[in-house]
Amino acid sequence: MLLVPLYEHPADRPEDWERLIRSAGRLHSVVLNPASGPGEAPDERFAAVAQRLRDAGVPVLGYTDTDYGRRPHSAVVQDLLRHRDWYGADGAFLDQASADPALLSHYGRLAVAARAAGARTLVLNHGVHPHPDYAALADLLVTFEGPWDAYREAAVPPWTADHPAQRFCHLVYAVPPGAPAAELALRRGAAVHCAVPGTGAHPWGTLPYALEAAG
Repeated sequence: MLLVPLYEHPADRPEDWERLIRSAGRLHSVVLNPASGPGEAPDERFAAVAQRLRDAGVPVLGYTDTDYGRRPHSAVVQDLLRHRDWYGADGAFLDQASADPALLSHYGRLAVAARAAGARTLVLNHGVHPHPDYAALADLLVTFEGPWDAYREAAVPPWTADHPAQRFCHLVYAVPPGAPAAELALRRGAAVHCAVPGTGAHPWGTLPYALEAAG
């Protein structure tokens, strides 16, 4: 299954959003990210695509930066509520999540707040394998985010085998055409993934290969 973080405005890339909606049956979820978060005011174009995704049965995850535990709890909660109220987000994607066991209680409180804000799907994007106890906080852990060259050599800690593959996601960018990213994710115990060709500072402005191939 694909978790797709498409960080492009629907007005700029309408064809990509249409392809996402048409591919609903292949999607685990889609991350909605109007302005590195919900922004300062509602955006009707994002609200429209969010509604269509939900109507197609795709969980819509509101992007919220946690700055590795440095961002205040109240600021994170404000973003969660804005995503819910402005875009009808039924899930939360907490980005830049710490992997440190010392911050488990902080993220535990954020998880409670996200559920209270209506998040039926909660994703923590650590980008690396966190302390194993983080698995108790969320539905899905992103345990790799990085370029293909690094992904080819990435290791998987033994504790992940204690959980179903549906609990882990790998996000890989700068993936060359034909690279077996999906197969490698499955072999490493991650049933959810996204592999895109995008590079540089903004790789998540491209669709995953699996959807581009679908036409």
